[in-house]
Amino acid sequence: MSRHLLQIPAKGIILIIVSVLSMSSLAAAIYIHPLWFTSFFICILLTLIACANVRQQKHTILKNFPLLGYARYFFESIRPELRQYFWESDLDGTPFNRRQRSIVYQRAKNEKQTVAFGMQQDADKAGHEWVAHSVYPVMIKNKDLRVTIGNSFCSQPYNASILNIGAMSYGALSKTAIRSLNAGAAIGRFAHNTGEGGISDHHLQGGDIIWQIGTGYFGCRDASGFFSPELFSINAARPAVKMIELKLSQGAKPGHGGILPAAKNTVEIAAIRNVTAHTDVFSPPAHTAFSNAMEMMRFIGYLRSLSGGKPVGFKLCIGDRGEFLDICSAIQSTGIIPDFISIDGSEGGTGAAPLEFTDNIGMPLHTALAFVAGSLLDRNLKKDIRLIASGRIITAFDLLKALALGADACYSARGMMFSLGCIQALKCHSGHCPVGIATQNASLYNGLNVTDKKIRVANFHRNTMHAVVEMMEACGFKTPAEINARKFFRKLDPVQTRSFEDIYFSKTAEENAGRFHSYLLN
Repeated sequence: MSRHLLQIPAKGIILIIVSVLSMSSLAAAIYIHPLWFTSFFICILLTLIACANVRQQKHTILKNFPLLGYARYFFESIRPELRQYFWESDLDGTPFNRRQRSIVYQRAKNEKQTVAFGMQQDADKAGHEWVAHSVYPVMIKNKDLRVTIGNSFCSQPYNASILNIGAMSYGALSKTAIRSLNAGAAIGRFAHNTGEGGISDHHLQGGDIIWQIGTGYFGCRDASGFFSPELFSINAARPAVKMIELKLSQGAKPGHGGILPAAKNTVEIAAIRNVTAHTDVFSPPAHTAFSNAMEMMRFIGYLRSLSGGKPVGFKLCIGDRGEFLDICSAIQSTGIIPDFISIDGSEGGTGAAPLEFTDNIGMPLHTALAFVAGSLLDRNLKKDIRLIASGRIITAFDLLKALALGADACYSARGMMFSLGCIQALKCHSGHCPVGIATQNASLYNGLNVTDKKIRVANFHRNTMHAVVEMMEACGFKTPAEINARKFFRKLDPVQTRSFEDIYFSKTAEENAGRFHSYLLN
């Protein structure tokens, strides 16, 4: 008997059990108590569900386990929350661990930012990094660390903070999130990059704007989607617009276009982007205004002229090194020198991107920064072009590393999102952001209080800059120009340690040792 029972498949056993329970409930309901009718109907419902799952051909789990299979889908759906709230340590979690998120929350709320009982990281583990302090700490008098962006071709240079809000479009982020970011930038006197989605009224809360123009030319496109000089001139003339950034690619999905689904393309967003509402709008992978490096330089010169001499630069994630060297050659050939270049590392974030593009395309930030800085130095262009670094800039140490490798300023996008209250739910692409940041759902974004969050954005910037100054003083750096790659170190394995200068700047130790350091001091 037991041998035959074991030969019955699991789904058959479940159906037998549910059927027996149904009949038992019916009998109990008739002879014992009417409340048993409830049990009867529940068992009948489960029987119908089980029968339907046995007959369907789409899900093997539910076919073989017609009721228990649902448990698998349920626990899978709450797996990210279980992992984040119960099982992650302070150093686990990606792309940002709990320790990184916590420091942003603390700085945004003006709470205590110290830690107790020593470091949690393994100092001997490969990849561990540190900066050499000085036995002669200094005192920095001017703690408002800023950099002037704009070379001799620019008639309206911009004096920027060395930490600013990275590119995030309205549409990807909610209106309350955008308002909070821009109002926070106004309080802290730092800049807010619009992302490629155009300039909305929500960007005009008093903060300085870096207007980013992508391949869709949103805010400066004609009816056919091509660049419109007239519309560009109108938006570029806005007093809030301090710089124009031409986006070639972004770190999370370099070389990949984008799409604004019709469901998100509201009347308001369509008006901002100069597109037709309630239609799918595509951003192509490449620009239509130029097709090579020489044409791009002429286009940058054209944008600078149309903007009235405001700083104009471009943003890219480095891929083919030869292509960037071609851009350097085009700068020299045309004599048109961009005011800045934004380098987005492949570790940069986005609301939605193909897995392969996010994980396997593009150069990481630190390698890219060193390559670009070295290439510009070789051609005597670095003195005229500021570099802005973007990609996982959260702490003061992150910022100092970028400056050591050639950056003059930094963007932080996800750090600023954390200051708004982002909990890294990883639902940016779904429209169901639980804290109302990456969503157009009014019931969610109305819960984000602009009055409170703009203060937190400003607090995060101020407290992070305070930490930058403290680290600089401890290391003996009197100005950002003195921060150099010789002072930063990385553990390659439990025995070997090398400086950033050796890792990133030396073709051979004899040829390039001290090259970047000498430039900074001069």
